[in-house]
Amino acid sequence: MENKSLNHSGTKERQVPRQTTGIMKQLQSSLKTLALLAFFLGTAIGNLQAQKAPSEIIWDKYGVPHVYSQNTPEMYYAFGWAQMHNHANLLLELYGQARGRASEYWGDKYLDSDKQVHLFSLPETAKKQYAQQPLEGKQHLDAFVRGVNAYAQMHPEAIDPAKKQVLPITAYDVLAHSSRVICLEFLGSDDIRAAVREITPGSNAYAIAPSRSASKKAMLVTNPHLPWENFFVFFEAHLSAPGFNAYGVSLVGQPILNIAFNDYLGWTHTVNTIDASDRYELTLQNGGYLLDGKVQAFEKRTVPLKIRQADGSLKTENLVLASSKHGPVVGEKNGKAYAVRIAGLENGLLGTQYHKMAQAKNWQEFEAAIKMLQNPLFNIIYADKAGNILYLFNGNVPKRSEGDWAFWNGTVDGRSSKYIWNSYHSYEDLPKVFNPGTGFVQNANDAPWTSTYPVALKPADFPPYMAPQETPLRPQRAVNMLKEDASISFDELVAYKMNTGMESADRFLDDLLKAVQKHPDPMAQRAAAVLQKWDKQTEAHSKGAILFARWFDKLREDMFTTPWNPDQPFTTPGGLKDPQKAVALLVTTAHEVEKKYGSLDVAWGDVYRFRVGDYNVPGNGAPGHYGVFRAMYYYSAEDNKEYAFHGDSYVAITEFGDKVRAQVLLSYGNATQPGSKHRGDQLQLLSEKKLRAALLEKQEILRNMEKKEVLQHHP
Repeated sequence: MENKSLNHSGTKERQVPRQTTGIMKQLQSSLKTLALLAFFLGTAIGNLQAQKAPSEIIWDKYGVPHVYSQNTPEMYYAFGWAQMHNHANLLLELYGQARGRASEYWGDKYLDSDKQVHLFSLPETAKKQYAQQPLEGKQHLDAFVRGVNAYAQMHPEAIDPAKKQVLPITAYDVLAHSSRVICLEFLGSDDIRAAVREITPGSNAYAIAPSRSASKKAMLVTNPHLPWENFFVFFEAHLSAPGFNAYGVSLVGQPILNIAFNDYLGWTHTVNTIDASDRYELTLQNGGYLLDGKVQAFEKRTVPLKIRQADGSLKTENLVLASSKHGPVVGEKNGKAYAVRIAGLENGLLGTQYHKMAQAKNWQEFEAAIKMLQNPLFNIIYADKAGNILYLFNGNVPKRSEGDWAFWNGTVDGRSSKYIWNSYHSYEDLPKVFNPGTGFVQNANDAPWTSTYPVALKPADFPPYMAPQETPLRPQRAVNMLKEDASISFDELVAYKMNTGMESADRFLDDLLKAVQKHPDPMAQRAAAVLQKWDKQTEAHSKGAILFARWFDKLREDMFTTPWNPDQPFTTPGGLKDPQKAVALLVTTAHEVEKKYGSLDVAWGDVYRFRVGDYNVPGNGAPGHYGVFRAMYYYSAEDNKEYAFHGDSYVAITEFGDKVRAQVLLSYGNATQPGSKHRGDQLQLLSEKKLRAALLEKQEILRNMEKKEVLQHHP
């Protein structure tokens, strides 16, 4: 007889025998297992196919590569390929120098750089750095190198034959190149040369909080000022893979984006007033040097350097290198030797840190990355979608037993071991301003104390060697332009970035004109008439800027009525102590300008020019010591013109809303290869003070596509 029962609806249903029920449960379990196996198998196959899927590079009309890859190693492979595509000759020259064999490849003009590379043991250190790489970092670095070499193999016709002898590139070359640029050139160059460079690398940066933003969205101004050649050249790129999407620039040859933004956040760098490199004077005695009252022997080693001669033959020079406990010996003079100690040369995880920075989706992830402190210098200015802003005096600041800024910036007595530092300050020790009530942070290569207004950091709260107390006119301009602006729009921020006004003229022109009235002179009065009509700008059309700049160059600090005062960092110096002397200098200047240019009211852009490749257009902007935010540095040419060679390089104005909005410009163009249409193709925009939209959406990129490359998977 059948067993019957009521179901939930009250109708009768047949009950299944228990044995049958067990069989059905087993069957259902087996089916579930099969379904799961099919799912995981399908996923694995899909992942395998994704890993082997080709990378795509969409090149836009300004020569910017937009890389789309299925994983990050393939993305960095395409990044290496793309750098070679636009900069092959430069890239190989830089790697040849980092290898310490450039004079072997190209002759004795590279001898000094080879000696420096070997003196600081960069090739040997690079091998140690490579061994430190975590698995992912090694994969990324190796992939970048494969991309560089693959391009060279596929496009030998694009490369200067003299540069090909550097191939194939190794990961060691890339790491040594990064150390050479960051540690020897940016950080240690002054101490290595025992003199400050005439033109030092610099930058501007702003981060605007929602409280001060018209759109209530955080904004970031990226604006490094670097020379327009050699290892300072930037390469603009957009890199995308699952879990990674970043847009920015890399210094040519670096396997990562140095300055970038993503969908959530962005950062920029400025060269900070850090002292992480020291020069020691060693007292020589009995073939060694004195340390703590005892004679120490130098560590010496010999490196055979091959030097290519004019006839193509190779001559070997045995380079004898000496090191003390302070560091490598860079020279001897008058019975003294000079050694240099540079922080961060041992850092091996720079690439890993920057990958994490670009991958970060919020402040917590970004801060975790920068706490690695793998970059021994550069301020970090940051903004994100959540509205956070940051100024960080970043770097490897040595922990020192004593001494202030002036002491450590001079030549240090090498006779005492107490001055040989061996550790760095932690992230927590470094000056920083996070989400200040002022609503903005800035840096224009000034000390951390003036990173916002009213000031938020006090020098007394930090070791006296941390940073100097000084605020030049350019950072004063940076603060004075926006300190009264409570609601800054995106367009206003662009206008601030493009501002060519002279803070020095705002400070001293009226005093000069009054001095001319008080001490009249025919030539001075003619000059004053020009200056009275001048707009205080260094626009291409500005007449009077050249006259004022030449006059200001003749002033000395002791000619100011009020010297710079740390308690009034944005309004001093001021006043002309000797008006009659100021007029006399104006008369001399006016005669010089009229003789050189045939007129007192010559336009700035008729003399100051932007020239790259076949482009030659009117310039604007001026050196930072005049207090010009749009910093440009020029060299004098035989045609009586001044040509920009340094200054505004990459610009990005970014707003972090639901969708990131960004406008950018790379002054000299995104390529250095001979024959490339992108050498100088952005100079006209630079001359017109215009930016271009950063292409971030694929549809938009395709509408502006110049060409597409598909790179097949390479193991």
